[in-house]
Amino acid sequence: MLEKEIEKSVKRYAESKGWLTRKWTSPGHMFVPDQIFITPSGRVIFVEFKAEGKKPTSGQIREHIKLQNQGCRVHVIDSIQMGREMVDAYS
Repeated sequence: MLEKEIEKSVKRYAESKGWLTRKWTSPGHMFVPDQIFITPSGRVIFVEFKAEGKKPTSGQIREHIKLQNQGCRVHVIDSIQMGREMVDAYS
């Protein structure tokens, strides 16, 4: 399944649970995760979407580590099921 299909489905599922979702672009900073998900309780989660079986690039991994070192939650999602499980785990 394509990355954009997984992203669209997981976003729709999260929004149905009352979450906010925002596409993230950061001019001047490459490799940031694709989306910022915000739970109804205010928890912020960065999400990197990948096509099924694909892995983040080394630049993406470095950026994920920087965010995690600041206490942020970062998830790499490569299937609709994995995305739904992430949403359910924080709901």
